[in-house]
Amino acid sequence: MEKYVDGYVIPIAQNKLDDYIKMAELAGSVWKEHGALEYIECAGDDLNQEELVSFNKLAGATENETVIFAWIVFESREHRDRVNQAVMADPRLEKMMNPSSPPFDCKRMAYGGFKTIVSFK
Repeated sequence: MEKYVDGYVIPIAQNKLDDYIKMAELAGSVWKEHGALEYIECAGDDLNQEELVSFNKLAGATENETVIFAWIVFESREHRDRVNQAVMADPRLEKMMNPSSPPFDCKRMAYGGFKTIVSFK
């Protein structure tokens, strides 16, 4: 069965990474409770590639930032739409989105939905 994946890349200040991890742990549990098949978030570790476009460059990360690379797996695009609608209505996410001190700049977040074309398990 073809899966559907939401993916995103976010530059984040190193000093806000712990706050982001707490937020991501809550978000992951909310997405899973509402039906996401997988929820995975990764923080950059080996990003300075010389012969390729690095994730730092791709995300526009500065020296004091790292890059979050994350994805959420769904049964289909329709399933993604239903799950995301439920997630966005969940009051637990509202509480963690403090507009006065967000852990990252939403305007610098790259996001998209992807159809799987190859998948090995």
